[in-house]
Amino acid sequence: MNISAPFITRPIATTLLMAAFVCSGIAAYFFLPVAPLPQVDFPTIQVSAQLPGASAETMASSVANPLEQQFGQIAGVTQLTSTSTLGNTQINIQFELNRNIDAAAQDVDLLVQRHAAEDDGARHGAGFPSSRDSSTARIVYRGRSRTCW
Repeated sequence: MNISAPFITRPIATTLLMAAFVCSGIAAYFFLPVAPLPQVDFPTIQVSAQLPGASAETMASSVANPLEQQFGQIAGVTQLTSTSTLGNTQINIQFELNRNIDAAAQDVDLLVQRHAAEDDGARHGAGFPSSRDSSTARIVYRGRSRTCW
């Protein structure tokens, strides 16, 4: 007697057994603990630059663009986005997953300080806030202009 003989002699039982396997497989599929996308926190730093009284165009051209050019030179940067409004610019810098956020924050802080020094000392206040989570750092960059008050 071979293993397939009972299935050949009883086709209705075989069909019911296969239907039970299919139904249990479909039911088990919905209980699988698989997330649709993995939970990944990219190392991100947000730089905020303020220049009271400056228009959005001025913020974009004189503050955001030079900072973006400098931030683009940092190793491991995967994405740079910025938003400029009246007197305020926010630049989001996203790094590779294997990049250490503390080392990236030091690199960004160094470039912000260098930019402030090159800008005739008109800007001040670069630094870190007291609280930040493990994957996001913020640098606040305030400025004062002699022409825009």
